[in-house]
Amino acid sequence: MRKNPWTRLFFDTWSLGFETASVVASRTMKIAAGGEAANVEARRMVAEKLEAGLALQTMALTGGLRATPESAARKTLAHYRRRVRANRQRLAK
Repeated sequence: MRKNPWTRLFFDTWSLGFETASVVASRTMKIAAGGEAANVEARRMVAEKLEAGLALQTMALTGGLRATPESAARKTLAHYRRRVRANRQRLAK
Protein backbone atom coordinates (compact mmCIF):
# COMPACT_ATOMS: atom_id res chain seq x y z
CA MET A 1 0.00 0.00 0.00
CA ARG A 2 1.31 3.44 -0.97
CA LYS A 3 1.86 5.98 1.79
CA ASN A 4 -0.20 9.15 1.77
CA PRO A 5 2.21 12.05 1.00
CA TRP A 6 -0.11 14.50 2.75
CA THR A 7 0.46 12.77 6.09
CA ARG A 8 4.17 13.58 5.99
CA LEU A 9 3.36 17.12 4.93
CA PHE A 10 1.00 17.46 7.90
CA PHE A 11 3.74 16.47 10.35
CA ASP A 12 6.27 18.77 8.65
CA THR A 13 3.81 21.65 8.93
CA TRP A 14 3.12 20.84 12.57
CA SER A 15 6.87 20.83 13.27
CA LEU A 16 7.28 24.19 11.54
CA GLY A 17 4.55 25.56 13.79
CA PHE A 18 6.63 24.69 16.86
CA GLU A 19 9.72 26.30 15.37
CA THR A 20 7.70 29.38 14.51
CA ALA A 21 6.37 29.61 18.06
CA SER A 22 9.91 29.74 19.43
CA VAL A 23 10.80 32.56 17.00
CA VAL A 24 7.67 34.48 18.00
CA ALA A 25 8.56 34.07 21.70
CA SER A 26 12.16 35.21 21.13
CA ARG A 27 11.08 38.21 19.10
CA THR A 28 8.43 39.14 21.64
CA MET A 29 10.98 39.16 24.44
CA LYS A 30 13.42 41.22 22.39
CA ILE A 31 10.79 43.77 21.38
CA ALA A 32 9.33 43.92 24.91
CA ALA A 33 12.77 44.83 26.26
CA GLY A 34 12.54 48.08 24.29
CA GLY A 35 15.35 50.29 23.12
CA GLU A 36 17.06 50.51 19.78
CA ALA A 37 17.45 46.72 19.48
CA ALA A 38 13.66 46.38 19.73
CA ASN A 39 13.12 48.97 17.01
CA VAL A 40 15.62 47.25 14.73
CA GLU A 41 14.02 43.84 15.35
CA ALA A 42 10.51 45.15 14.67
CA ARG A 43 11.59 46.76 11.41
CA ARG A 44 13.50 43.64 10.41
CA MET A 45 10.50 41.44 11.17
CA VAL A 46 8.17 43.46 8.95
CA ALA A 47 10.72 43.65 6.13
CA GLU A 48 11.36 39.89 6.30
CA LYS A 49 7.65 39.08 6.18
CA LEU A 50 7.13 41.29 3.14
CA GLU A 51 10.16 39.83 1.38
CA ALA A 52 9.14 36.24 2.14
CA GLY A 53 5.60 36.79 0.85
CA LEU A 54 6.75 38.53 -2.31
CA ALA A 55 9.37 35.87 -3.00
CA LEU A 56 6.74 33.14 -2.66
CA GLN A 57 4.38 34.99 -5.01
CA THR A 58 7.20 35.29 -7.53
CA MET A 59 7.88 31.55 -7.27
CA ALA A 60 4.18 30.83 -7.83
CA LEU A 61 3.95 33.11 -10.85
CA THR A 62 7.10 31.74 -12.47
CA GLY A 63 6.25 28.06 -11.97
CA GLY A 64 8.69 27.53 -9.13
CA LEU A 65 6.08 25.78 -7.00
CA ARG A 66 5.63 23.04 -9.63
CA ALA A 67 2.37 21.72 -11.02
CA THR A 68 0.82 19.53 -8.32
CA PRO A 69 -0.86 20.70 -5.13
CA GLU A 70 1.47 18.48 -3.09
CA SER A 71 4.62 19.92 -4.64
CA ALA A 72 3.31 23.47 -4.22
CA ALA A 73 2.63 22.78 -0.55
CA ARG A 74 6.08 21.26 -0.04
CA LYS A 75 7.85 24.13 -1.79
CA THR A 76 5.87 26.66 0.25
CA LEU A 77 6.70 24.88 3.49
CA ALA A 78 10.41 24.71 2.58
CA HIS A 79 10.37 28.40 1.65
CA TYR A 80 9.12 29.43 5.09
CA ARG A 81 11.09 26.80 7.01
CA ARG A 82 14.41 28.22 5.74
CA ARG A 83 13.45 31.66 7.00
CA VAL A 84 12.13 30.44 10.36
CA ARG A 85 15.28 28.40 11.01
CA ALA A 86 17.54 31.31 10.11
CA ASN A 87 15.64 33.57 12.51
CA ARG A 88 15.65 30.98 15.27
CA GLN A 89 19.41 30.58 15.00
CA ARG A 90 20.00 34.33 14.85
CA LEU A 91 17.77 35.05 17.84
CA ALA A 92 19.33 32.25 19.91
CA LYS A 93 22.70 34.02 19.95
